Amino acid sequence: MLSLKKSRLSFGRSWLAGVVLCSALATVSAPALALAPEHEIRRLMLATEEAVATERWGDASEYLNRLQKMEGEKPADYYYYRGRAMLQAGHLNEARSALEAYVTRAGAEGTHYQQTLKLITEIEKANRASATALADGSGQVREPVAVIEPAGGETLTSLRQLYLASSDREALTIHLNALLDATGWRRDKAVVRLDRPADIRYRVSASNGNLNIQEITRNPDETTVQTSMSLAVFGINPQPRWDCEPAVGACWIYDPRDGSRLFQLAHSRNQVNDIALTLGRLIRNLQQGSSGS
Repeated sequence: MLSLKKSRLSFGRSWLAGVVLCSALATVSAPALALAPEHEIRRLMLATEEAVATERWGDASEYLNRLQKMEGEKPADYYYYRGRAMLQAGHLNEARSALEAYVTRAGAEGTHYQQTLKLITEIEKANRASATALADGSGQVREPVAVIEPAGGETLTSLRQLYLASSDREALTIHLNALLDATGWRRDKAVVRLDRPADIRYRVSASNGNLNIQEITRNPDETTVQTSMSLAVFGINPQPRWDCEPAVGACWIYDPRDGSRLFQLAHSRNQVNDIALTLGRLIRNLQQGSSGS
């Protein structure tokens, strides 16, 4: 009888020890609870701020990329630090997009407002210098943005047949406007209503060595503003540059004269590439003179 009690006591102790051991192992192996998104965003923002302050740009880029993938509203400073990191990496246009987003969100009361305006001015000067270097062949473009290819896309013959156009120039103009209509920029990117025009759209015509560009902006109150400009094609590089910035949901095609923004379009890399390609072909056609046939 005594032996049976000892056996039961030994079993109880072993069972209790096993429970304690399993509990300890579970405590050690269990992952730490993740921070709520708003706290994780704040943590990464603090890490980014410190990395930028100490010029650890690799770390800053890692934190910014993690922030970009997170859901939830980012603070205005996120765009300032993103602009700083993009500028350090030599991505001038992406840097400008992020810095402008900071100004829009933070306004004149923002901590980095004055510095941001100075950086935007520096980027503008650098883009203008790059465009000048391209035009006279004296240098290389530092900005790693997309450049159209001289070949590819639809042949001019197929475009003339498609649009029943009487000349290559007419076919390219119609095709360019069709692409622009399909790639207009919209404030609401979640729901695209085909029965409503884009918030920013463009119409292009060509005559006498000039591209005539009309920008039509639809305001939130449904009023519209139209602005027009003329771009003389002679003496400019016929290879429009473009890039896209996912953080602000837009793509841009840049003015070959000074590197400023010419078209603001929806974030669709393939379509924007096609627009840049067609625009370049139209510029070359105008530079060749004649009737555009």
